[in-house]
Amino acid sequence: MDENEIKQEQEKVEEPASIKEEAAEIKEQAKKTIQKIKDTAKEEDPKLSSTVNLRTILGGDFLTAEMVRSQIWLIVLVVLFTIIYVAFRYQCQQDMIAIDKMEKELLDAKYKALSSSSTLTEKCRESHVLDALKNNKDSLLHIADQPPYIINIEE
Repeated sequence: MDENEIKQEQEKVEEPASIKEEAAEIKEQAKKTIQKIKDTAKEEDPKLSSTVNLRTILGGDFLTAEMVRSQIWLIVLVVLFTIIYVAFRYQCQQDMIAIDKMEKELLDAKYKALSSSSTLTEKCRESHVLDALKNNKDSLLHIADQPPYIINIEE
């Protein structure tokens, strides 16, 4: 074998070794990249600066998950009180409507009672009773011709 053939065989032997080294380097780089991605990808919210300005309020940035989680019971309490307030107001309005309706019915009943009372008073007058007795011929009642007697009892 001459020198050229030996060099070619050495190159063939060196090529797989270099490929293995390149593969190992690629694996190492992939591991580093995956680790960097894991470090940057967190499920936690980033910490906000302590300054609160109009932009953070309008943008909703101050409503972070951490803040909402820490105040969840306060939010639930406020919602519960709001629901109770609306329910009581609705019930109060319904009661006021019922009271107005009953007051109108009471006023109508008073007017009917007043009307009935005046009609009864009119029909009970002596002149109307006498007219009713005259019109009713079969009645044994009539107007007294003599004044009433005064009976004196001695003791």
